[in-house]
Amino acid sequence: MLLIEGLNKSYGKRVVLQDLTLHIPYGEIYGLLGPNGAGKTTTINILCNLLRADSGAIAINGEPISKTTKKLIGVVPQENLLYKSLTCEENLNFLARIYGLTGKDRRNQVQACLEAVNLADRAKSPLETLSGGMQRRLNIAAALVHHPKLVILDEPTTGLDIEARYEIWELIKQLKSQGITVLLTTHFLEEAERLCQQIGILKQGRILAEGCIEELRQLIPAREIVVVHTQAEEQAIARASQHGFAYRRYGSDLAFWLTEHLELKEIIALFDGIPLDSIARQPVKLEHIYVEVTQNEEFKTQCLKNGGG
Repeated sequence: MLLIEGLNKSYGKRVVLQDLTLHIPYGEIYGLLGPNGAGKTTTINILCNLLRADSGAIAINGEPISKTTKKLIGVVPQENLLYKSLTCEENLNFLARIYGLTGKDRRNQVQACLEAVNLADRAKSPLETLSGGMQRRLNIAAALVHHPKLVILDEPTTGLDIEARYEIWELIKQLKSQGITVLLTTHFLEEAERLCQQIGILKQGRILAEGCIEELRQLIPAREIVVVHTQAEEQAIARASQHGFAYRRYGSDLAFWLTEHLELKEIIALFDGIPLDSIARQPVKLEHIYVEVTQNEEFKTQCLKNGGG
């Protein structure tokens, strides 16, 4: 559905994208992750034909990117950009007209989009009277009003409470079930882990690692993560090192990478004689992979040598 080959973009001496290559199949949710300044927004602007790449090629639904491919794309930006004084129905009607929908086709599509995001009962409500979650849902409806093949969701749940976030997640799953391809950017790693079939981790304009969550887990030589709270951290680190366990700090947490699954009593026994306040086991999560890929310089260098995953 979306093919990006060797995309490069610089602003003067500042390189933003470096040989970016992405292949996203039809009907797949692809998570593009990365810190601020990684190149995500620039990539989206190029896809929407708002910015010209220095080099590289892009095809959407088999068509080289151009003004005509804009109609194949629906975009949900980070900020709600609809008209607050207009009703839900008026906002969608306005956008549908811009895309050339007329008469009964337009009315039917507006109604269908409102129903798809569970806002049919708020059709006559001004946008400014809706909750934050409802406004995000209407923005998704606005991105769907012209029957796009590819929907770009740029930080779709930022600023929402957990209930509204769950609602948006369900809507994104529905897009996939309808055969719509989704490119999702998010800083919520749990969101990407739950929704995405493929994930690419972008930094400084390069894809450092890419794959499904199980493939990405293979990048870390750990079967599980053990978080230990102790006043004797140096002793705990030394003991773990004796058993061949690497250690990392995730915020204030001291964590060890276990190379095999052990029973809890076996783990506790490994630290025998060291006072432990608490010990907790965790599976290897996307957050562990993300931190390693983006912050460990040795790991990043190896990723680049291997072609970014």
